[in-house]
Amino acid sequence: MLTADQVNANLSYLRMKRLIDIFGSIIGLILLSPIFLIVAILIKLEDPKGPVFFKQVRVGKNETEFQMYKFRSMVSDAEERLKELLALNEVSGAMFKMKNDPRITRVGKFIRRTSIDELPQLLNVLKGEMSLVGPRPPLRREVDEYLPFDKQRLLVTPGCTGLWQVNGRNSLGFEEMVKLDIYYIYNRNLLFDIKIILKTVKCMINSDEAY
Repeated sequence: MLTADQVNANLSYLRMKRLIDIFGSIIGLILLSPIFLIVAILIKLEDPKGPVFFKQVRVGKNETEFQMYKFRSMVSDAEERLKELLALNEVSGAMFKMKNDPRITRVGKFIRRTSIDELPQLLNVLKGEMSLVGPRPPLRREVDEYLPFDKQRLLVTPGCTGLWQVNGRNSLGFEEMVKLDIYYIYNRNLLFDIKIILKTVKCMINSDEAY
């Protein structure tokens, strides 16, 4: 089992990773600002009453909670309607995924398939709540179901992308996701991070696994 001391041992890597996160998120927000504007307009055109951004409490490093940002891809009352859909979950373990989720809007289907809905998380990266690469931040209700082995993925700063996203994503179950995350934590380094980022770009272009 991993410990906090083990994952924080390589200080030079962690400092460099944070610098890359800061500069990467700033550059990304500047270059992607036209896409932000277009997506915001499309979301408002389809559903004028709902917000452009969706904020959700997620669990980060050492189980610290924070507000994670996304472009809204669902109807305004999506959270309220979740309970009636839980029985239709299509992935195993402490996650909820449904390929034909009726709560997703038309614009939402596109931005989810291309992972554009995740771009506002660059703000979380800039704030230090997330990293460009790391385990995806779970919901509190998911963490409540974690076993001690699963909680190892909460020892590091969560990421916008990770091994799960570039190795099957929604075709993998919860146990496979945890194993990939822990493998990443054991072996993470700057070259590994860069490879995952490059693979993520490829996955965004070939986005059949995203929903």
